[in-house]
Amino acid sequence: MKSLTKRQREFLSKLLDLYDQEDAPVHYSQVAKRLGVGKVTAYEMLRLLEERGFVQAEYQRPEGRQGPGRASVVFRPTPRAVKTMIGLADGKWRRDEWEDAKAHILEQLQASSASEYETLLHEILAHLPSQRSPVIYLTEMVAAVALGLHSIKDIAEASGIRRTLQKIGLPGELDLSALTGLSLGLSLVDRFNQHVAHGLLKQAKKYQAFLSELNTENRRRLAEFTREVINILGI
Repeated sequence: MKSLTKRQREFLSKLLDLYDQEDAPVHYSQVAKRLGVGKVTAYEMLRLLEERGFVQAEYQRPEGRQGPGRASVVFRPTPRAVKTMIGLADGKWRRDEWEDAKAHILEQLQASSASEYETLLHEILAHLPSQRSPVIYLTEMVAAVALGLHSIKDIAEASGIRRTLQKIGLPGELDLSALTGLSLGLSLVDRFNQHVAHGLLKQAKKYQAFLSELNTENRRRLAEFTREVINILGI
């Protein structure tokens, strides 16, 4: 199948941004507004992307309205759209990008004091929703969950969550997908920042989507990186 044109990629990228921000299907008028184009233009482009398997259309009634009435057309990106836009094929990523992303996160952690970890966590969560690179996204998500656990390391009810994190990637132990469960666990700890917990939970679906595309070798690399992070943080 022919690759996407520059214009099609522009529309698809904007749809992905809006979908990530709202965590809900997007009305074509929102895409039109963000790109500065007419509503008809946005609608026709999204329908074209739907024909090519990158977008799924749905019909949605205005909130609170019952009975007959006109439904709005909204769009959501398909898994194929996510995979295409992040440029991830067969679970592979560029080794140089991986090394740069890993080094950047580890340097940030090593250069920060414990009192600065909360600021770093908020910075990571602020740009995670718009991050397209699977390499950078996955490394930052790992760091975010670990920083969240560090903030509650002295709370007894969180000890089980910390033990779970320490087992990730070890032979015969937990898979990296356990991180989404850890995000949920953090939200259940009363003394944990619930705004941060909500931010982590909103990223769970995207994290799982990116993780599912990784091959065995890159899962191993990410697991090793996870252990480096928790060692630095002393969890």
